[in-house]
Amino acid sequence: MKLRRWPAHQIVWRWHFYAALFCIPFILLLSVTGGLYLFKPQLEAALDSRYEHLQLTGPAVSAQQQVAAALKAVPGAVLHAYELPLAPQSAVRILVRQQQVISRVYVHPQTLEILHISREDARFMRVMHELHGNLLLGARGSYLVELAASWSIVMVMTGLYLWWPKAGQGLAGVVYPRLHKSSRVFWRDLHAVSGFWISFFTLFLLISGLPWTKSWGGMLKEIRQVQTVSTHANAQAQSQDWTTGGVAPGSVAVGGVSAGDHAGHADHTMAEHTQHQTADYRLLDHLVATVTPLQLAAPVLIAPPSEKAANWTARSDAQNRPLRVNISFDADGNISSRKNFADRPWLDRVIGLGVAIHEGQLFGWLNQALGALTALGLILLCVSGVVLWWKRLTKTSLLHTLGAPPGSRQRLPYAWAMIAMVLVLGVLLPFFGLSLLLVLVIERCLMPYFPVLASYLGLHTTAP
Repeated sequence: MKLRRWPAHQIVWRWHFYAALFCIPFILLLSVTGGLYLFKPQLEAALDSRYEHLQLTGPAVSAQQQVAAALKAVPGAVLHAYELPLAPQSAVRILVRQQQVISRVYVHPQTLEILHISREDARFMRVMHELHGNLLLGARGSYLVELAASWSIVMVMTGLYLWWPKAGQGLAGVVYPRLHKSSRVFWRDLHAVSGFWISFFTLFLLISGLPWTKSWGGMLKEIRQVQTVSTHANAQAQSQDWTTGGVAPGSVAVGGVSAGDHAGHADHTMAEHTQHQTADYRLLDHLVATVTPLQLAAPVLIAPPSEKAANWTARSDAQNRPLRVNISFDADGNISSRKNFADRPWLDRVIGLGVAIHEGQLFGWLNQALGALTALGLILLCVSGVVLWWKRLTKTSLLHTLGAPPGSRQRLPYAWAMIAMVLVLGVLLPFFGLSLLLVLVIERCLMPYFPVLASYLGLHTTAP
């Protein structure tokens, strides 16, 4: 078999086209939702601003009384977590659970007036988070996002290959677009140059987002568990700090504790449920007084005993993961352990840093700006790519051809660099590898029986 070092330009262009054709709808959705999620702190602060400057005429009542008021407002609920107020004039946010549904109750700290109640899974940024992570389809959506992310990595890499400057080309059309050329050259340069400038950030976002997916993240979770057990005597205390795949509606993980982690599942008896309703929360006031001076990064959540923790716990749930702290208390409310970010396994720290950058929270406004520019650049890439595709269709009709780059009717020599890259990506990105095998089977085995469809897709097949 004759081999060449690098693949022909035409072959890479076709790979780029088909990858983009599948990925563009997902990229547009993920860019919009991810771009909004970058500014979660600012957006949530604006949405909740009316609960931050309340009128107080005296001292706040106890945390236990505030919890009792929240539970009374949501009949049949139990305490899920108590969020420390940002300021004395702020409404107290109390998370309560009814079976698998978590609700956020806004309580006036002095009068105990219920200011607002909202389901956690219906909050705007939570909806954006779920749209971004699983298309609101749970695990099935997570599989789709992983598949799109895998092919998007291929799209970026093939795009960089097509962008690579020719000898003597100069900087025009490579690092800056030629604005005064023909319309086609303008759009081509806009597409190639913007793709070059955001390629590194795009690859980082795609790779750092994979730990959240159901399949790739699930495999990483297994690796993490093996690594944690081998290096930590108490693996249970080293719980994973990120979610993988879809979650059940309402069962949002808050403060590292999901709705299913607490005792009192939906299939428990009424007697058990009543017992949780009458739980003793008197220790909460002591815990609030203990945690407040520690000045942990907001939001800080204090949670009652759960299936994962026999006693009360407190946690900084900051999006800037290196600032997160987990505190455990003994039965008397004294601090029994404190785990900072540096105490977590190395894999957790690597993923935590990646997640913090992905969400735009590791290094302040610059992190948000880079993320926003990348999201805008991806939208520009999608728009310019569609424009270029449409310009190729001006002489014909979408009803007659898909407009794929023309392929060679002669079988070109294989390129060992491309074969090696495909094999590596197929192993590292299983969804890419499996889907590629499926595409090859369809193209080689089925398309010869559908010559009209094959011609429409721009495939050259041999009749069976």
